[in-house]
Amino acid sequence: MAQQHPKVPFRTTGSTLLHPISVAFGLPLDQINFVACQLIALLAAFWFRLYLSPNHTSFTVRHTVAILLGIYFAIFCFGWYSLHIFILVLSCYFILNKASITNIHRYSFIAAVGYLTLCQISRVYIFDYWLLSTDFSGPLMIITQKVTTLAFQVHDGIGKKVEDLTAEQKQLAVKERPSFLEYLSYNLNFLSILAGPCSNFKDYIAFIEGRHVQMKLLEVNWKLKGYSKLPEPSPVGAVIRKLLLALVCLVLFLTFSKNLPFMYCVDERFMNEFSFWSRVTYIYISLQFLKPKYYIAWTLADVVNNAAGYGFSGVDQNGNFHWDLISNINVWKIETATSFKMYIDNWNIQTAAWLKRVCYDRAPKYPTALTFILSAVWHGVYPGYYFTFITAIPIILAARVMRNNFRHCFLSSEKRKVVYDIITWIVTQMAVCYTVTPFVLLAVEPTIKYYKSMYFHFHILSILVLLLLPSRPRKSIHQYYQNEGMKNFNNNKKEQ
Repeated sequence: MAQQHPKVPFRTTGSTLLHPISVAFGLPLDQINFVACQLIALLAAFWFRLYLSPNHTSFTVRHTVAILLGIYFAIFCFGWYSLHIFILVLSCYFILNKASITNIHRYSFIAAVGYLTLCQISRVYIFDYWLLSTDFSGPLMIITQKVTTLAFQVHDGIGKKVEDLTAEQKQLAVKERPSFLEYLSYNLNFLSILAGPCSNFKDYIAFIEGRHVQMKLLEVNWKLKGYSKLPEPSPVGAVIRKLLLALVCLVLFLTFSKNLPFMYCVDERFMNEFSFWSRVTYIYISLQFLKPKYYIAWTLADVVNNAAGYGFSGVDQNGNFHWDLISNINVWKIETATSFKMYIDNWNIQTAAWLKRVCYDRAPKYPTALTFILSAVWHGVYPGYYFTFITAIPIILAARVMRNNFRHCFLSSEKRKVVYDIITWIVTQMAVCYTVTPFVLLAVEPTIKYYKSMYFHFHILSILVLLLLPSRPRKSIHQYYQNEGMKNFNNNKKEQ
C-alpha cells in the first residue's frame, strides 16, 4: 500500500479541520475524518429517526436531508475527489433512464466497474499518491455496488418475465424506474456514503417511507403472542451491543497490531530461521489483529443505519427482535468457521450478496471462477488482490470436493462430528491465512516470496484433490442420508 514519504509535507484533499487531532494521535487525517463523520452520522441517525419520523415528516424531506448530509460528509472527507462519486452516480442515472431495458444492466455494470477501475489505476499507478492521505476508492466501490444492484433489479422488474426469475429476484425486482430524488437518496444518503453497506433499493425505500419495520412484523401473528397491536422494536439495544463490539475491536487493534507487524512474514530472517509451523502460527496471529480494523468500520456503518431505524430483519422463534438485515460481518461465525465458504459468507456479507446477485446467479458457466475474478476487479488493481482471489478458486472447489467425499463419514456419532469440526476449523483457518496474505502484501515480489516460503502447499494440495478425488454430485449425498435414515427407521421398528 502506498506510504507517505517522510520528506514530503502532509497534504490531503479532504478537510484539514481535524489535523491537530491527527497529529496528537499519530493517525492519518483521512482516518480521523472518517471516524469523526461516522460519529456525527450516528448522532444524525438518532435525530433522523426521532425527529424526522415518517409518521410526521414527508418522504421528500427525509430523502432530501439524507442526500444533503451524505454529500457534506463526502466533501468533508474527500474534497474535490468526491466529484468521482457524483460523476459515477449521475452517469449511471442517465443510463438507467435512457438505455433500453434489455441492456440497462449491462451498460450500467460496464460503466460503473469501468469507471471504478480507471480511478483505481490512476490513484495507484499514474499519480504519486504517497503525497496524499485521501483514498476515495472505498465510497466509489460502494456506489458501484448500488448502481449495478439497482440496474439489475430494474431489469428484472421491467425487462424479464416473472417465470424467468428466481424467488429472490422476484422479491427484489423493481417494477418501475425510480425518481431522481429516490435514486440520489439511495446512492448518496449519509447512512452509507462512507462505508456502506450496499442494500436493496426496495428495502431502502421502505425504510424512508416507514414501511420497513412493519413489513417484517406482519410476518408474525402477534395475537397468538398476546399482543393487541404491533410492537415497536427499538434499535437502541442493538446499537449499544455493536458499539461495544467496535470498542473491543479498537482496543485489540491498537494494542496488538503494531507489536505483531504482518510484513514480518516476508522478512528474510523470519523465513530462514523459523520453522514452517512457527511461520504459519505467526501469520495466523498477526492476521487476527489486522481483522479488527475491518470489524470496526463495518460495525460502525451498521450502527449508523440501525440508529436511524434501518436494518430490522425480523423476529426469531423466541420473540427477540434482530437488526442484522444489512450487517456486514458475523464475528462469531467467522472465527468458528469450519469451511472456506462459511468464512467468506460471513465476511463482508453485503458484498458477497452483491457478487451473488449480479454474477454468480447469472453466470451461464463457471460461476465460482467468474465471481472471484469480479471480486478481484472490484477490490482494485494491486496484484495481491488477484493472487488472493485466483488462489481462492481452486481452494474453495477442492474444499467442496473434500466435503462431498468425506463429511458423511463423520456424521455417524457425535464424537466423530466433533473431530471433523476441529480438523476442518484448523484447515479453514490455515487456508484463509494462505489465501489472504497477498491481499495484505499487495505487490508481486513479496507475494511470490511468501508462497515460496510456504512451498505453495495449498496450491498443490488443492490441485491434487481436484485431480484425484471424484466430484460427487450432491444428489448422491442426499441419497446417502436418505438411505441412512431408512436404515435407522427399520432398525427402530425391529427393536420395537
